[in-house]
Amino acid sequence: MASNIDVSVPDAHSEFKVVSILDTDLYKFTMQQAVFEYYPTAQAVYRFAHRDKDRQLPKACIEKFEISLNSFAEIQLKQDERVWLQDKCNYFKPNYLNYLQSYRFKPEQITVNFIPSSNDPAMGSVEIEARGLWLETILWEVPLMACLSEIYFRYADQDWDYTGQEEQAMHKAKCLFDARCIFSDFGTRRRRSLLAHDLVLSGIIKAQSAHEWKDGFFGTSNAYFAMRYNLNTIGTIAHEWFMGIAAICNYKDSTGTALDLWSKLYGESLSVTLTDTFSTEVFYREFDSIRANQWKALRQDSGNPKAFAPRAKQMYEERGIDHTQKGIIYSDALDFNKAKVLHDQCQQLGFTKCSFGIGTWLTNDFKMKSSEYKEKSKALNMVIKLGSIDGKECVKISDEITKNTGVPEAVTKVKEIYQIPLS
Repeated sequence: MASNIDVSVPDAHSEFKVVSILDTDLYKFTMQQAVFEYYPTAQAVYRFAHRDKDRQLPKACIEKFEISLNSFAEIQLKQDERVWLQDKCNYFKPNYLNYLQSYRFKPEQITVNFIPSSNDPAMGSVEIEARGLWLETILWEVPLMACLSEIYFRYADQDWDYTGQEEQAMHKAKCLFDARCIFSDFGTRRRRSLLAHDLVLSGIIKAQSAHEWKDGFFGTSNAYFAMRYNLNTIGTIAHEWFMGIAAICNYKDSTGTALDLWSKLYGESLSVTLTDTFSTEVFYREFDSIRANQWKALRQDSGNPKAFAPRAKQMYEERGIDHTQKGIIYSDALDFNKAKVLHDQCQQLGFTKCSFGIGTWLTNDFKMKSSEYKEKSKALNMVIKLGSIDGKECVKISDEITKNTGVPEAVTKVKEIYQIPLS
C-alpha cells in the first residue's frame, strides 16, 4: 500500500527531474555512513564505463545529461524521509543522519567528456568522472546511471513504450512465486526510467497480493520506493568498500580489514557480503572461521553461478560451520530460468536461505515497437566504479574477466599480489 507522501512520478514526455535523495540503492547510504565513520577525509575518483563498445551515444543525449546534473543540487533529505530512515533502518546513527540531512550534491564534482566518432561527429562515446571527498562522491554512482539511462531512452532511443509493463511484471513475479523463489528488486541503476520502475513494483505487489504464497517478494534495494510502498529496503555492502580499503591498505589483509570494520559498525544487522571483488577464492583466504560465523550470507555477483553454492558449502564445511544456517543471494544478470535452476540447486545442497536480487530483467525489459513488440530493446550496459582513493588506483578482479575494472598496470600488480593468473 502506497504512503501518503507526495511521490509523483513524471510521465514519459516530461523533463528529467530527480525526485528524492532516497531514489538510490540503500547500500550507498550504509557505505556512506561507514566512510563517515572511518575515512571522512579520503579523496575519491569514480569512473564510468560503457561495456557495449559497439553502441554509440548521441551527442545531443549527452548534452541533455549534462544539463540534468544541475537538478541534483536541488534535492535534500526531507524530514519525513529522515524519520522513515530512523524507523526502518535503526543502524543509522543520529550524527550520520544529521550529515545526510545537510548533504547536497555538487554537480561541479562531475566532468563529462563526449568523444565524437570519426565517422559521425554527432555520435560517439562518453567519459564521466566524479571527483571529490569519498564521503560526498559515493552518492553519485547509482542516480547518475539511472539518469543517463532515462535520458537515453527518452531522447535517443524512442522505439519502445510502456505497453504491458505492469502486466509483464505481474507475470514474472507469479512465475517466481510458483517456483518458490524469494526475490528482491535490485533494478535502480540500469532501469529504463523512474516510471518503468514504478510500474514494475506495482505489478509485483499486485501479483503478491493475488498469490497464495506471500513470502516471495522480499523487498527493494531502492529506498525511495521502499518508503513509497512500505516495502523492506534491501542492501548491505558493495565492491567499492573492498576496493577502497584495499587501496588504502596497499592490499595487505584488506579483505579482512574491510569485513572487520563493517562488522564493528553494523554487527549482524548488515552481514551479507560479496565475495568477488578480487575473486571468490582470494576472498575465502581471509574469510576465516570467525568471520564466516559472523557473516550470515554471501552474495554471488559474477562468474559461474552454478559453481558458487557447491564451493560455498565446501568452504563452510572446511571451517566446521553448518552451511544450512547460511544464506546465498544471487544478483548477476538473473531471469526466471536462471533463478529457478539456482533455487533448485540450493535446495538440494541444503541452502534453504537462498534468494535473488533481480535488476535489469525487471526494470529494463522492453520490446521495440518497430518489431511489433517481438525484438528486444537493449538496455545500456554500463557501470560506474571507484577509480582511486587518495591517488591510489582501485581495481576489481571479478570472477568474470569481462567485469574487471581498473587501469591495466594496477590490475596486473594486484593479480601478482594475490597470486591470480595474469590471463
